[in-house]
Amino acid sequence: MKKVEETEYEQARERLQAVKSAVQSFIVSQEEALNETLWAMFAGGHALLEGLPGVGKTMMIRTISEALELRFSRIQFTPDLMPADITGTMMIEPDEHGKQQFIFHKGPVFANIVLADEINRATPKTQSALLEAMGEKTVTVIGETKELPGPFFVLATQNPIDLEGTYPLPEAQMDRFLCKINISYPGRDELKMIVERTVTKEQEKVRPVITGEDMLHIQRLASGILVADEMLDFAVNLIMATHSDNELAPESVRQYVRFGSGPRGLQSLVKVAKVRALMEGRYHVSIGDMKHAALPVLRHRIFLNFEGEAAGISTDELIKDAVEAVSVAEAV
Repeated sequence: MKKVEETEYEQARERLQAVKSAVQSFIVSQEEALNETLWAMFAGGHALLEGLPGVGKTMMIRTISEALELRFSRIQFTPDLMPADITGTMMIEPDEHGKQQFIFHKGPVFANIVLADEINRATPKTQSALLEAMGEKTVTVIGETKELPGPFFVLATQNPIDLEGTYPLPEAQMDRFLCKINISYPGRDELKMIVERTVTKEQEKVRPVITGEDMLHIQRLASGILVADEMLDFAVNLIMATHSDNELAPESVRQYVRFGSGPRGLQSLVKVAKVRALMEGRYHVSIGDMKHAALPVLRHRIFLNFEGEAAGISTDELIKDAVEAVSVAEAV
């Protein structure tokens, strides 16, 4: 690798670490969730954060947006929210000659970072308003297609679906999220630190550390991270091991999985592994990158059968079993 390229990659890694440090100066703990959110964003994808109310999902996304010099908008999803409240709508307004004409008023989706807060509290009709935006980065209103600004990310939060007043996201929309990230409940020391930072002293705003152009440049560099054939084979085998009828599948997958991950899961796995490698200061993807990327990338792409749902099986455990099974097969 040329010296100039090495310098570019090192600068990109420093900028990534600067974003992480800026967020960590405000957000207590949650390092794993923060890493996974940054992996998704710098891989050019969307992220879904799930956790109980009050654990800092919204605050983490807002803080990340402050560390990036990008346009930010927030949509609070409620049962009465309509699709036009997200995409925008055509309105009749007079021009300078007094003639009535249709003018498009952009909705909050026309931003670089869109916070879809409590996305599973809106009805499926409203949730579907984000499908085109997340998949094609465009919005179609009355037959006219409009481009969204770049870079474009949807960072959504949702409460566990067993809470009252929630609507499960359809499989097609779940698959459009590059990563699903679980936000855990803070421990004793973290709870005390949260109070010290937010209640006992005045909060300071996070200053932007990189621009949108920087972000696009880092995304291009991340896409150039090398993936050796054996690493790609590991990723392919891992995806195959999530299918209950495949010979690589462990016993737990054979027993509890109805549908495993597809091609988009494989693409997402490689993309996220590349960004993790860049953050770790490497120019190539390792087995460790694949293993760390597996949980956030695959946990929402594995569908349990009736037996698995009845037994309360965690998809995380199934993914770990699949990783272990592939690792053993590779070692033989």
